[in-house]
Amino acid sequence: MKRRHCAEAAITLVCALALLTAPVEAFAAPSPPSPAASRHASDADERVDGEGGPRAPRSKKSLEEVRKEIDALYRKAGTATDAYNLAAERTKKQSKEIVRLARAIVAGRAEIAELKSQAGAQAREQYRSGGLPPGAQLMLSDDPQLFLDGVNRVREGQQAARGVLGELTRAQENLETYSKDASTHWKKLEANRLKQAEAKKKIEKQIAAAKKLESQLEKEERARLLKLEQEAAYRMQTAWLSSGALKDINREASASGKKAVAFATSQIGKPYVWGAEGPDSYDCSGLTSQAWAAAGRPIPRTSQEQWRLLQRIAIKDMRPGDLIIYHDDASHVGMYIGDGAIVHAPRPGRHVTLAGAGSMRILGVVRPDK
Repeated sequence: MKRRHCAEAAITLVCALALLTAPVEAFAAPSPPSPAASRHASDADERVDGEGGPRAPRSKKSLEEVRKEIDALYRKAGTATDAYNLAAERTKKQSKEIVRLARAIVAGRAEIAELKSQAGAQAREQYRSGGLPPGAQLMLSDDPQLFLDGVNRVREGQQAARGVLGELTRAQENLETYSKDASTHWKKLEANRLKQAEAKKKIEKQIAAAKKLESQLEKEERARLLKLEQEAAYRMQTAWLSSGALKDINREASASGKKAVAFATSQIGKPYVWGAEGPDSYDCSGLTSQAWAAAGRPIPRTSQEQWRLLQRIAIKDMRPGDLIIYHDDASHVGMYIGDGAIVHAPRPGRHVTLAGAGSMRILGVVRPDK
């Protein structure tokens, strides 16, 4: 009865389950910002409201400190997004496995019913005519030929009976296994759903905190904040290029790599949405996984799994289509497209865009195809 409830719960679950700004291009060696744009203005002690009256100071933090704080919050949201995506992917796999097991349980029950029917028919035949099957009655005959026929029929009947009982035992063992597996997958499914929910809370908390910081800025300050982001990326890209990292990178993309690059770059301008895999919005690993799926090479869904499972290569051996993994926790990924640039989905509030490949801290490079 317990197994039946488990199977029914699995089937019920399956039914329930059925239920940035315009893109900013950043190239391998962008022009340096103007001196005026490079100045980091500190917050004023006081601001004036729309009616000319004084307003209390927003914060003692400089705009650069605010930028770093917002960046850290979005980084934490990115890490939580990877955890959410991994839990979501595992939930999908578990639900598919539960569907398979539910079907196997239904088929197993039908098979057992059929085998029991066959066994019952054989038992009824055995007890006809005084409890002796037809074969046994022939064995009592004085006719030698009828006697031999009777012996053969009895042997055949015994083999058939053993066969049916063996099949029945096997089917019952399989059903037991399916039920246990369904229970195991149900528990895993519930665990992954809890992980998803927890990751979702973290994502929303970090994004809300970042948005709150931005909302406290005046329009002019938000414009300067965007400029500061671009300048920070420019400094990192310039340092990366100055190191000679790009000197030996001149390899051509593979045929599938070209397809992946074409897909990814065609998504430029679409908004970043955490957990999204297209077609209207993406997060960072949603973009790269879908680009390679379009190229006929499915890869792991998350940036951390892409880093863990795909072939790692040296930066000097990088070619268009390869994936660059960023930050120590592998929480961000972009696709290298050549000339020192990547296409990526940066963060909430931004759109799929081009950026310098060295504009963020590089953890390493992976290649989806050989």
